[in-house]
Amino acid sequence: MANTSMEEFEALLNESLEMDTPDEGTVVKGKVIAIEAGQAIIDVGYKMEGRVELKEFAEPGEQPDVKVGDEVEVYLRAAENARGEAVISREMARREEAWDRLEKAYADDARVEGAIFGRVKGGFTVDLGGAVAFLPGSQVDVRPVRDAGPLMGLKQPFQILKMDRRRGNIVVSRRAILEESRAEQRAEVISNLTEGQAVDGVVKNITEYGAFVDLGGVDGLLHVTDMAWRRVNHPSEILSIGETVKVQVIKINKDTHRISLGMKQLQEDPWDLVGVKYPLNSVHQGRVTNITDYGAFVELEPGVEGLVHVSEMSWTKKNVHPGKIVSTSQEVDVMVLEIDGAKRRVSLGLKQTQRNPWEVFAETHPEGTVVEGEVKNITEFGLFIGLPGEIDGMVHLSDLSWDQRGEEAIQEYRKGDVVKAVVSEVDIEKERISLSIKALGGDKFADAVGGVKRGSIVTVTVTAIEDGGIEVEYEGMKSFIRRSDLSRDRSEQRPERFSVGDHVDVRVTNIDSKTRRLGLSIKAREIAEEKEAVEQFGSSDSGASLGDILGAALKRGE
Repeated sequence: MANTSMEEFEALLNESLEMDTPDEGTVVKGKVIAIEAGQAIIDVGYKMEGRVELKEFAEPGEQPDVKVGDEVEVYLRAAENARGEAVISREMARREEAWDRLEKAYADDARVEGAIFGRVKGGFTVDLGGAVAFLPGSQVDVRPVRDAGPLMGLKQPFQILKMDRRRGNIVVSRRAILEESRAEQRAEVISNLTEGQAVDGVVKNITEYGAFVDLGGVDGLLHVTDMAWRRVNHPSEILSIGETVKVQVIKINKDTHRISLGMKQLQEDPWDLVGVKYPLNSVHQGRVTNITDYGAFVELEPGVEGLVHVSEMSWTKKNVHPGKIVSTSQEVDVMVLEIDGAKRRVSLGLKQTQRNPWEVFAETHPEGTVVEGEVKNITEFGLFIGLPGEIDGMVHLSDLSWDQRGEEAIQEYRKGDVVKAVVSEVDIEKERISLSIKALGGDKFADAVGGVKRGSIVTVTVTAIEDGGIEVEYEGMKSFIRRSDLSRDRSEQRPERFSVGDHVDVRVTNIDSKTRRLGLSIKAREIAEEKEAVEQFGSSDSGASLGDILGAALKRGE
């Protein structure tokens, strides 16, 4: 009987040991039986006690929350140490518990609560109720955070982005929570907005292309071109951060939740009255606001700008950059050339406000006027002479000299020479002025032969005797009479019968203005005289001889 009792007792003891003794490496329940020297003494069953530092019962930044009699879960690392006590950890128990909870939350894509408690390279550490997670710097907020101090130790929700229990890695995001709540807030605000609505907003940020305006939880973009009807070079000209402005909702993109705003739409459009205030060909004063390669923009009034194309800037400066003619902010007079209300464009002219210099020149310098100017340029076809009004006149090669070929005469001129010339033609439409240097002394040939016609009898002076004929002079103009024209009789066609200085009557057979030569003939004069005598005193058919006719003519002349 005693043996039986001993066997039963041993079986019961073994059963008790198997039931009550927990396995090492597991989480067990225990009871706080005492608190001393900054430690909690915990009974984990079967006469097993262990010690846990009180700080393991504290949340980050808080005091330990534990007292005698509390039931707590701890992690049994070892059943007995050198002092005969169980080696237990509250922190490891919390971690195991937390991992189970976090894995479920990760699977359900649910938020978890935690507190940022430390700073590490590239981000922060977060206590998720026992498990430590990494919060990258880029995931702290929707915008870069310069000072994370106010966020430290604050309990708040996080989203788990990634977790690996085997490696003990958890990555969380605070930004994802903010964006989600922000999106909900945006959706609510946007649902209350309508296109065309006027609302108040606060300027949050200013960029080169516009400003972001907070409409109460949602931002809208106020583009620089929608701030005012006039040209705005930079938004900071009319806006400042923190300023409250009234804007109109121009467009709402339901898919992207982007909102476009405008300020000028709440003001009167100056283009409504442009046609009335600026009729065609009227002249107005404006201010140069911008200069480009193709012209200059001139502001007629705030919100109304016109373009002076480079071709309409100057009568005389053709291939010059607009910046050489006008400067930014300069006040100028312009003429309205064209208005396109649909495209909101005004074409302006700068040169039209000044008289056409070719018209002025034509009025003040009629043909035949003598002008003086500097040789501006020498080309293969003539000289360009600078004239009053910043315009040029051209002397063609053929108008340089009466006596020399143009190619020879032009060699005598150099750039910068001051010369005189006669105005021969002004073509206002083609902006062309023709000048003549050779006409300065008048046209000697024209003057000499002014009263002479073909068939006229003139008296010339012999200036030279040559084998082929004689050189003669009439009113300062040289001509040559060939041997065959010296007499009707072949025997008298001898140049040597004349002497230099002789006066001879000759008949004009040709007047060539181009070569500036007179065609002269003694022979033609003699034939003409004979013909005239025959007509007056008889005919060749009457039988009278030439001698008889001439004799009669001579007697009559007596």
